[in-house]
Amino acid sequence: MPISKCRPKSEPLWKAWDQKAQKNGPRHQVFAVNGDHYVGKWKDNMKHGKGTQVWRKNGAIYEGDWKFGKRDGYGTLSLSDQETGKYRRVYSGWWKGDKKCGYGIQFFGPKEYYEGDWCGNQRSGWGRMYYSNGDIYEGQWRNNKPEGEGMLRLKNGNRYEGNWQRGMKNGLGRFFHLDHGQLFEGLWVDNIAKCGTMIDWGRDEAPKPTQFSIPEVGSSPGSRGRTQPRERQNSTRSHTQPGRAQPGNRQGQNSRS
Repeated sequence: MPISKCRPKSEPLWKAWDQKAQKNGPRHQVFAVNGDHYVGKWKDNMKHGKGTQVWRKNGAIYEGDWKFGKRDGYGTLSLSDQETGKYRRVYSGWWKGDKKCGYGIQFFGPKEYYEGDWCGNQRSGWGRMYYSNGDIYEGQWRNNKPEGEGMLRLKNGNRYEGNWQRGMKNGLGRFFHLDHGQLFEGLWVDNIAKCGTMIDWGRDEAPKPTQFSIPEVGSSPGSRGRTQPRERQNSTRSHTQPGRAQPGNRQGQNSRS
């Protein structure tokens, strides 16, 4: 009795082509419909591992780590400079879920950049900001603004040390007027000094000291212009009242938040 064999069923061609089209491992340039292209490693048809992505719309380039189609790990983002035609680095640091997360450096301009902690594409944690006008802020951040304890050092050397909220001086703080040789210590509300104490602090070494030293509380008006011993100058105090402007405190109120 003859033995009949069933012919093996042939797979549709689209299945074979689809299998070949699955992206796994390193690949050369893979172009998207909108003109973006990627060079690097793949896993299960997603960018995974080391790779470089180029966006056609804005000319941005990302070089670094990927995880299941998203930037994850360490990487650098660069943008094309329209004037020079060269690429300038915008961010170098850690990513998570396609967002800046962890330590990184963000460049806002030639002389303005931030280095510190990030969370969800926002400056959050401890960081240092260099402003283009020469000011430097170092301290705690939250939602892209100074929040918590921090120090703002102005270009002229004066500095504020204390609490911040919503990017402004709020709470207890000290402002060192090193150019005039004075120190204000007190309470701040939205960048305005409300009440506190102003004392002479390093007045003898100040480049632009005030004409007269701060008199002691209860001293007679005639003694205002007299020169006091250095020990007494450093201990004299002037108590301010709430709501009044502080002498020589304009720089502290108008400083960058």
